[in-house]
Order: sequence, then C-alpha cells, then structure tokens
Amino acid sequence: MNVKSAVLIAGPTASGKSALALELAARADGVVINADSMQVYRDLRIITARPTDDEMSRAPHRLYGHIGAEEIYSAGRWLREAEVEIAEARMAGKAAIVIGGTGLYFSALLKGLSAVPEVSAEVRQQIRDLGDTKENKALHALLIARDPRTAAEIRVSDRQRILRALEVVEATGRGLAEWREEPGVPVLNSGDYQAVFLETDREALGTRIDTRFDKMLAEGTLDEVKALVARNLDLKMPAMKAHGVPWLIKYLNGEMPLEEAAAQGKRDTRQYAKRQETWFRNQLPEFQRVKPEDAFARLRF
Repeated sequence: MNVKSAVLIAGPTASGKSALALELAARADGVVINADSMQVYRDLRIITARPTDDEMSRAPHRLYGHIGAEEIYSAGRWLREAEVEIAEARMAGKAAIVIGGTGLYFSALLKGLSAVPEVSAEVRQQIRDLGDTKENKALHALLIARDPRTAAEIRVSDRQRILRALEVVEATGRGLAEWREEPGVPVLNSGDYQAVFLETDREALGTRIDTRFDKMLAEGTLDEVKALVARNLDLKMPAMKAHGVPWLIKYLNGEMPLEEAAAQGKRDTRQYAKRQETWFRNQLPEFQRVKPEDAFARLRF
C-alpha cells in the first residue's frame, strides 16, 4: 500500500470495522486512528467497544481513551489531533488507517471545518448554566429566536448540538449555519485516501448489536457505569449519554429492571446504526459501500 494514501473505514456500530482495521494494519504496517466520538473517553472502554488490550498490542492505536469523561470533545479538536497522527504515520512510513462511525469526523477530514472562533470559558459556562434551568424544547425555542437557520438543522432531542449552537451565537453574534458557509480546508484531498463504508444486513446487524450488548454486561460494563456515576458528573455531558449509559444509570438508581435497561440500550444502538447508514449515504458519497467480507479485497495494495 502507498503509505501516502490513508485508508478510511466507516460503518455502523458492530459492523466489523475493528477486525478489518487490524487486518489492514498487519498487511500494511499501519497505524489505527480512532474516529469514534465515544471511544475517545477513557472511562468508557467496555460499553463503547473500544479495542481490547490484545487488539491494541497487535498494531499502534491512536486517539483511543485519551480524554476524561469530564471533558467535552469537539470535532475541531479531533481534526487537529487526527491530522497530527496521520502526518506522523506517513513520516514513519506507515499507513494511516482511520476507523470509526462518527460521520462529522470523516466529513471534517475530507471537507474541512469552517473557522468558528473558540468560545470563551465564560460564555460556555453561561450557556451550560442556562441549560441547567431549561428543558430541550425551551432551549430549542431560544435557538430558533437567536439563530433560526441552525435551529432548523437540529432535532429538539439533540441537546448537545443545541447548546453548542447557542454558545456560538452568544459568543460571535453569528449562527453556526452562517459560519459553516465559509469553506474549510480538508486534511485529505482526492487521491490521498481510499474510503469504504461497511454495509451490513440490517437484521443481522441488529442481532450482532444485541449480542454485543449482552457480552458487555457479562464483561463488567455495569461496574464501568457505576464508577462513572461515582464521579458525580453532569448527566448532560457527552460521555454520560453514550449508548446504554443513561439506561444503566436508571437501573443502578433502582428506576427499572436490568432487562428493561438492556433492552432500551440495544434499541438506542440499533437506531443509531440506522442513522449512521443514512448519514453516510447522504453526506459522504465518497465512501465506497461494501460488504464487510468484501472490503479487504476492494482496497488497493
């Protein structure tokens, strides 16, 4: 493989991305670079299906578990860190294998991000304090009043994006939709990469998701969530909303039986997988859609 050509592997959760990345890394002496917004959190190893110690010993892995759950990790920060890791892999003569399911990260890599100014800690705290006093519907209504274009792009249920949009308009006087009209600078250009999206039969994928969730429970994810709860973090923080975490917290608080919490966590994960497939199909046609078992053969060496 030409080490100047990065390999991008995307796909829904539980579609076999990690196995493919390890196979490529072994064949091409590659570095595996995480592009999953939840696998960056060190507190969430089991429930986010982060690579195991054995898997990580078989090839260099970057941007996994390097952020604390008390932090809010942004696409902009990921892009800066990923650019460094890709450059270092190339300088070392290794293939950069970028793997994950967070569409915004891959979009940033290929299209760049608009230059939204940094939001001050004071403004961020101001908006977080506001969020503590209002439900999603009220926050979304406030965003409609301040920045209707961006509000039209965000679901009422997506609290994190609503708060981010409010931060930007409060700090800059301009909405996110307006900022995004300014072109970004891509890290990878056409010809710099190969990109595949692993397309899996939906029923089979649902079964894999359910089986994996049960396996996570057997491997100790309840202890992982319990330790997270013990940190007394704001439940609105991204790490506290990883798929399955809110429902397992309800179980730990005695609000529902474990069977129901697990069923809800599985449902959320299946719905997320469906959204991932739709998003990549509509937003990143650059990704070649392949079946997991055919992906290795479709990549050029």
